[in-house]
Amino acid sequence: MSTQEQSTAAASETYSPDVVVVGAGTAGCYAAATVAREGYDVVILERKTEEEAGHIACGDALKGADAFPDSIPKSQIESAFTNTGVDHGRFEIPQEDTVLEIPIPGELAVIDRWEYGRLIIEGAADAGADLHYDTVVKNVTQADDGRVTGVEAVRKGDARTYEADVVIDAAGSLSVLQDNVDFSTSTFDTNVNYSHFCSAYREIVHVDEPVEWDDALVFKPTERAAGYLWYFPRTETEINAGLGFQMTEEPMKLVDDLKRDLQNRAEFRGAEVEDKLGAALPTRRPYDSAVHPGYVAVGDAAGHVNPTTGGGIAGAAYAGKYAAEAIVEGLEDGDVGEKALWEYNERVMDHFGARYAALDVYNILSTAVDVDDLMGLLAAMPGEKLAEALYSGSTSISPMLAIESLYKSRDHWGTIWNLFRTKRRADELLELYEHYPNHPAALEHWQQRRDDIMDDVYETTGAEPKY
Repeated sequence: MSTQEQSTAAASETYSPDVVVVGAGTAGCYAAATVAREGYDVVILERKTEEEAGHIACGDALKGADAFPDSIPKSQIESAFTNTGVDHGRFEIPQEDTVLEIPIPGELAVIDRWEYGRLIIEGAADAGADLHYDTVVKNVTQADDGRVTGVEAVRKGDARTYEADVVIDAAGSLSVLQDNVDFSTSTFDTNVNYSHFCSAYREIVHVDEPVEWDDALVFKPTERAAGYLWYFPRTETEINAGLGFQMTEEPMKLVDDLKRDLQNRAEFRGAEVEDKLGAALPTRRPYDSAVHPGYVAVGDAAGHVNPTTGGGIAGAAYAGKYAAEAIVEGLEDGDVGEKALWEYNERVMDHFGARYAALDVYNILSTAVDVDDLMGLLAAMPGEKLAEALYSGSTSISPMLAIESLYKSRDHWGTIWNLFRTKRRADELLELYEHYPNHPAALEHWQQRRDDIMDDVYETTGAEPKY
């Protein structure tokens, strides 16, 4: 070791908790709270200041508001639920001069995301987790056998080393931690690139008069096929207005679409805009495996987001819980290897991962279909069936509904036939994911079967391969 390296090592402050969580978002906080409640030492590393922690770009819409893990009691976060009266989606389709009112299954809410962020951090701290703010992780440490042993970080210019039995990666989309881990000794999913992600931008808009659609989540396609606009009412007069678009698109041109739409909507005349933020989120299937010896990825860092809607709060909370429970069991048994942590992968796939993988097939289809044809088809579909497709990954249509839909969409029969064939592929994929392997050694064979179905998806849709 050089003199400079010795000096740096001497200046580095060392901490040795049982578990280190990188990121104080939903997945990280629920994971930390679950571990801490079992009596283990857990530290959350958060790059933001204490005042800014929890402040992230988000659509603020929450599906599954009635179902959260109890490691942070729901009563502790309910004050952030600013609108619990939303009960449906409002799809505006200007190409067809149509507005679709679509029921959305499950309990809905629109939240104040910053207040929610503060409350889940408070909940993790109440459970016993230690919060280290202003802390930026720079590297991940590994043993000779590949096991992750901790992280190296910097806090206000001072080096810090965290040695831990397990590192939980809750660092969000395109996590930098994954760039620094050698995953060659495990099945951790490294088939990830920027094209699997969406950029999102949102503004909080205050209007003078209550909007007429305060009970709805409003969606509208952008002028380009690669994105959509949203208007989610936090209250009758406070609206989260934003858009999401694939990272392959130029962001400023699409932000102009949002600004133009805001200017053209009567309800936003004279509105005040504040708190502009952007972020990235996954629009892909969940990671095939999110575990490695001594290391687990959760939430956005593992692709745990509905790829058709961008919703990921409730799923992230449960991913954090499932990961933490597998880790606690591993700590008790003295084994935090890949096989010992594997149950976490299974629980994610069983709860929501299989559905999300099937929904990703429709994302792939959308890249190969003309946007006007797609909007025309959506306008002709029965609303409740469209809702099923958006949230369950599959749907069924009775013969009478099929005839009605075919009549309404007679100008889009080619697209319908393509959609029907794609649905069959999505159903096959959903069934395969429901038989996700129960140990790492079986993953490769399962992936081969999945990739065969995906080859059929690309052939059916005419889309370019995504993975």
